[in-house]
Amino acid sequence: MAESAGPRVGDMAPDFERPAANGKLIRLADFRGQRHVVLFFYPRDHTPLCTAEACEFRDRNVDFLAAGAVSIGVSANSLQSHRKFAEKYDLPFYLLSDADGSLRALYGVTNRLWLIPQRATFVIDKQGIIRLVFRAMWQGPAHAEQALALLRQLDGKP
Repeated sequence: MAESAGPRVGDMAPDFERPAANGKLIRLADFRGQRHVVLFFYPRDHTPLCTAEACEFRDRNVDFLAAGAVSIGVSANSLQSHRKFAEKYDLPFYLLSDADGSLRALYGVTNRLWLIPQRATFVIDKQGIIRLVFRAMWQGPAHAEQALALLRQLDGKP
């Protein structure tokens, strides 16, 4: 299968602005110079693999914060769905709605078999440079593991 179009490791991350489920307006540029960003795209709220992935990010949230990173989850679900998802599973990170698919398109995150949105994670450093692109459809929890491993490398920690 051909590699998805979109930004690659070493590229400047495309900027975006979206409302989060908690009501805050999230701008990627607001984190520049301050925090690394872990931007993870997942297919759908409340599904088993996506829930496992989100809970892995939740369970490692303290580690992400210690590494100087903020996590942002993105799916096509509505903000209302995201609020319910976050409440049910006590998710402490931002959840953004991409109902029109424009954010996925900006990052080259396509649909698998034209139906299921792809699962992809991007680690963006404090300067706004993409340092990791991880695409693994059936390995939801591995996305948090891969992102955290890269963040530890950026900080020079084992």
